Amino acid sequence: MFLTSLQQSPSLLIGLVLVVGLMVGSFLNVVIYRLPGMMQSGWRRDCLEYLQMPAEPKGERFDLMWPASRCPACKTEIKPYQNIPVFSYVWLRGKCGHCSAPISPRYPLIEAFTGLCSALVAWHFGYGLPMLFGLVLTWSLIVLSFIDIDHQLLPDSITLPVLWLGLLLSLFSIYTDAHASIIGAAAGYLSLWSVYHLFKLLTGKEGMGFGDFKLLAMLGAWLGWQYLPLIIILSSLVGAVVGIAMVMFGRRDAAKPIPFGPYLAAAGWLALIWGSDLNRLYLSFAGF
Repeated sequence: MFLTSLQQSPSLLIGLVLVVGLMVGSFLNVVIYRLPGMMQSGWRRDCLEYLQMPAEPKGERFDLMWPASRCPACKTEIKPYQNIPVFSYVWLRGKCGHCSAPISPRYPLIEAFTGLCSALVAWHFGYGLPMLFGLVLTWSLIVLSFIDIDHQLLPDSITLPVLWLGLLLSLFSIYTDAHASIIGAAAGYLSLWSVYHLFKLLTGKEGMGFGDFKLLAMLGAWLGWQYLPLIIILSSLVGAVVGIAMVMFGRRDAAKPIPFGPYLAAAGWLALIWGSDLNRLYLSFAGF
């Protein structure tokens, strides 16, 4: 009965997905904060093992599920009613409920952003598998974007499983067919790989990380090779404009690398939602 109501009522579906997106956004905050730390801990452990050095003493368990969320200032465990997405932040006026230390507005902004993007996916696709897997891709892109902003990392533990999922979905032609998906994955990787090596050959510097290659391959697997030119052009234009603006207004050192992952992710998400219209617009401007 409930599923039938969701199929028959787009507004109910969008509202439910919005609420789910807000809750997922709260978990994405945890992933964005903790996953890089888990990766660094694993790297240290691997290096010590390779160098045949004594392992570090085991500390407190630290993963995506444990420990419970705490105030960054006083380390007091956050109670469930203080962890309601967006609402708790507003209710507590952006402060810890125990020590009144300010809490970054980034947390509710990511929650709200995740909820909004999720609702747009539900509005665009409606009830069905394209919406469900579109949410998976959306949430993955949000996590990848913010981790790249913070650490200039695009974790393989996210990009590779999602890439394989895109290839599997192509067998059922949910977003594209298997032929376009396989070519999209290969072309996505090779296109940025070629740019990377050409830039390094000409300048002696590394222009981007290998994670960018895998991210574009992931998007190619989900959407097909036909959308790769659009994704590359959109991400490059937005990245150039934002990067120049940040340098001009003194928000970033011109010599400091700018993460490219968020622009690829944003362009890929736009292609997921409005790709057909954007592609037609792009082709008309190109004279085709």
